[in-house]
Amino acid sequence: MELVKKNIHMDRIRCHAASQITMDDDVNISDSMPDAMSVILDKADIKVEETKATADHVSVRGCLQYAVLYQAEEEGHPVLMKGSLPFEDQLYMEGVQATDQVNTGWELEDLNTSMINSRKLNIQAVISIHAQVEELYDEETAVELYHDEPVEYRKSNMELSEIAIQKKDIFRIREELELPRNYPNVFQLLWESVRLGEVECRPLDEKLSIQGELEIFCMYEAEGENSPVHSYETVMPFGGVIECHGCKESMIPDISCTIGHRELEVRPDFDGEERMLGMELVLDLDMKLYEENCVAVLADIYGVTKEVETVTRKGLYKNILVSSLGKCKVADKLKVRASDPRVLQLCHSEGSVQIDSAETVDNGILISGSMGVQILYITGDDKQPYACLKGHIPFQYTLEADGLTPSGQYQVRAQAEQLNAVMLDSEEIEVKGVLCFKAVVFNVLERDIVTDIMVKELDAAKLNDLPGIVVYIVREGDTLWQIGKRYYVPVEQIKEMNNLTGDEIYPGDKLLIVK
Repeated sequence: MELVKKNIHMDRIRCHAASQITMDDDVNISDSMPDAMSVILDKADIKVEETKATADHVSVRGCLQYAVLYQAEEEGHPVLMKGSLPFEDQLYMEGVQATDQVNTGWELEDLNTSMINSRKLNIQAVISIHAQVEELYDEETAVELYHDEPVEYRKSNMELSEIAIQKKDIFRIREELELPRNYPNVFQLLWESVRLGEVECRPLDEKLSIQGELEIFCMYEAEGENSPVHSYETVMPFGGVIECHGCKESMIPDISCTIGHRELEVRPDFDGEERMLGMELVLDLDMKLYEENCVAVLADIYGVTKEVETVTRKGLYKNILVSSLGKCKVADKLKVRASDPRVLQLCHSEGSVQIDSAETVDNGILISGSMGVQILYITGDDKQPYACLKGHIPFQYTLEADGLTPSGQYQVRAQAEQLNAVMLDSEEIEVKGVLCFKAVVFNVLERDIVTDIMVKELDAAKLNDLPGIVVYIVREGDTLWQIGKRYYVPVEQIKEMNNLTGDEIYPGDKLLIVK
């Protein structure tokens, strides 16, 4: 007898670790820049420059690239200051080896820039670093049996999700936006923000379609004697396809999309006037695509004329339960601090989602966290015309995933959408938003997999103890398979002897068993 085996393609996280870095650094304002009176806006990106694995440890080296917009002491326009702060951290990751490819990710949990004096700023940041080793493997599974001797075997169907494609890729965006006619020409760009809105990645045959939106905001100094400051905000759609060998339209995507590189600059239009915003972005795609298959797996074997024993092991398989999408509304009121200038007019608002926890509950995934809000507003103070209000709005939401088991696997991705800030009075702002949550949810299936067969002659004493003919009364939980295995009789023979057309039997039924 010979087992026929099939390789089921699976993916798993072999080891992972997370760490939190707290940064608290003082930075000096360059001598070529004016003194600072107040901080208006700040932002930061994380650049991971090196990830190095050793035995059970991973070292991560990178820098925090910050940008600070501050109001100069002398009456004038806001001033942009940029720089970077290095960091290095070591994570304990049991099982990682020096030859492993380690994937790292980060989240900026908090950022706060304050003034020490007119020539020095303090930057505080909290960065979450997570690292993991992912691997593809084949779960060797018996699906058929070649045999010359009388033997009984049965199969069970498993709905599986095989990993078909796992790779990283990029999608480039090159676009130009022209300022509306009622906006003056640009003399100097003071601040820019390009954020990724809703993105849809859809598999096609041999290609991947990408459609999404970019949320763009900028402040600039206009041309002219008075050089007024203007702000411009818009949403720009983008789309296209990238080649993806082996991709099929029927596959289920699990793709994360982040901005890896971003450039925004002012360019002249056809008349030579500085009115065009040129953008070059690179989106980093971490791609996984799955195929759903039904596999008939060899479940059990028994002999009729010989003793047949199976050697088994535990096999782990993944099955996509649901590709879930959910949205919830959040709302709160934020008050301006007593030490900050009052609100005259709102200029710009943006939000980011921070997930504190995600846990399995009866009907899905319970997600808790907060939406961080940053609102730029115009004040009534000519010396300090701009200010910023920051705040956090807590939320709790259950993403539906009926049937999710405690061993299920998922990664929740969240995004703030449709953020709306309304000025209630000079000290209070009402914020409303919609949070979007996405997750591809897997259940992990554990099965006994036949790996080998041991065949030997039947024990003569055991065989003699079996009756040649018996009337068996079915008990609760009995199956034809169990009865046939007990008496070394083929299932079809029992069905034929008892005029059964199916496999259903019930407690109290009488079955004639002939050896």
